[in-house]
Amino acid sequence: MALDNPPIETLPQVGVGVVVINDEHEVLLIRRGQEPNKGLWTIPGGRQEPGETLLETAHREIMEETGVTISQPILVDVVDLIRHDDSGALKRHYTLVDYVARYSTGTPTAGGDADLIKWVPVDTIAEHVDWSETVRIVREGDTKLVSRA
Repeated sequence: MALDNPPIETLPQVGVGVVVINDEHEVLLIRRGQEPNKGLWTIPGGRQEPGETLLETAHREIMEETGVTISQPILVDVVDLIRHDDSGALKRHYTLVDYVARYSTGTPTAGGDADLIKWVPVDTIAEHVDWSETVRIVREGDTKLVSRA
């Protein structure tokens, strides 16, 4: 449900996530070092900056959070993440644009919002990530990347 004149902190924000897959069929995960979701494992990504395209955001965020470069990004899906407080009031609204891409170069190193980083086999993603939407995005991204090869 849309709100009339919502507070600025509840306006939708665009976030870009990237499922990075290497030649060993592993996905690159970060553990968030800051809120939101501090301490949880997820795919790298972050907020789009003014004047930046979605693909520019994808490349920048991957470099900032992991120190690696990617190639051939493919759109996987767009997800609305809407959070309410205990009273039911809108707290946050994110529009998440998720891509899948091949690992290209660089040594993975946690940076930016990430405090740890690891490669995990794609087929074990549900053992490492709590949010079912992220698990779905990783699996769908992997399927798209494999079918493109």
